[in-house]
Amino acid sequence: MKRRVVVTGLGAVTPIGNTVNEFWNNTKNGLCGIDFIKSFDVENSKVKIAAEVKNFDPHNFFSRKQINRLDRFSQLGIIAAIEAYHDAELDKANFDNERLGVSIGNGVGGIITIVEETAKLLDGGMNMVSPLLIPKSLPNILTGNIAINFNAKGISNTIVTACAAGTNAIGEAFRAIQYGYADIVISGASEACITPLMLAGFTNLNALSLKNNPKRASIPFDKERDGFVMGEGTGILILEELEHALKRNAKIYGEVVGYGFTCDAYHLTAPTPDSESKAKAMELAIKDANINPKDISYINAHGTSTPYNDKLETKAIKMVFKDYAYKIPISSTKSMIGHLLGASGAVEAIACIKSLEDNHIHATIGYKVKDKECDLDYVVNNGRNVNLSYILSNSFGFGGHNASIIFKKWENNNY
Repeated sequence: MKRRVVVTGLGAVTPIGNTVNEFWNNTKNGLCGIDFIKSFDVENSKVKIAAEVKNFDPHNFFSRKQINRLDRFSQLGIIAAIEAYHDAELDKANFDNERLGVSIGNGVGGIITIVEETAKLLDGGMNMVSPLLIPKSLPNILTGNIAINFNAKGISNTIVTACAAGTNAIGEAFRAIQYGYADIVISGASEACITPLMLAGFTNLNALSLKNNPKRASIPFDKERDGFVMGEGTGILILEELEHALKRNAKIYGEVVGYGFTCDAYHLTAPTPDSESKAKAMELAIKDANINPKDISYINAHGTSTPYNDKLETKAIKMVFKDYAYKIPISSTKSMIGHLLGASGAVEAIACIKSLEDNHIHATIGYKVKDKECDLDYVVNNGRNVNLSYILSNSFGFGGHNASIIFKKWENNNY
């Protein structure tokens, strides 16, 4: 028999808030976290905007020695993990550390460190490269740092599935607890790759919006959308087996009930035009949750603001939900925080959990022009108070990775 899995802790560092409460309050208020890039000179770049984390000083959290040993993606991830761990009150709990796991996703690991050390190599030769290059830049290094920080000796996973990584990491943590491999898993994702190299790469791939208008650049489902906006940040969730959480009287935010993932097996960067594998991921999650499609009361869309994604995600939703697709409220968190790449699904999972808690659907902000191919209920510009029961969240990544996960409202009488 599968074990039930609940969410008992949350942590976040995002372009619109460096704690969960700040992030969620600003999300409900429709705050746009996109602005002109402050961390490097963009005079010669076609793209000049991104969604950077603001008011973040690592010296407030780490010693100088620790800062020198941690890439920015690890710094952000550790801070969010500490918030989530304390939010779940695991610092006050007694549990088996060999049953405490870590499952973290990211897209590119410590790319900031790689860029910095490459510059040293080109300027001064091989002897100038730091011995910390490898332990700062490996994609799995945040997983290791979190495990060391919390003495987590159980399962240890790093998921690198591009923009699906956050959702996959949470989904794999969910599975590990379901099938008895862990009692608690620190799960989520972190990304910090707003660098000249990555900005140039995505720009030359024709993936980014060229508008350079913070209010009209990340506009999912709008007819005038022309690409995504890069973002950075992290989202961490504490997943826990239900009985384990109840025995220690933990606060329960919600329940994870379904997970599905597929591959397009079509193209390295372009989604398959038939949308079948995206639809299949949603169908698998619904089947795993043992519910009907009409039980879904809100969809947190991948919603990247690229011409193809938004059209084909809309198509996939229609394939799964048929006529009911027009009755499901949908919104995209990326309209406010940009695209956090590997971390996007994790931060969006937190938005889903908070939506269930508050019975509130945040808006897709910046929307003006209707697209006849994107004709569903996208909850534009103003949030909506709705009684929510099940939320479906989608994440799709380069390489054809598709992941869908379902969260259920927690009520004390539902166990």
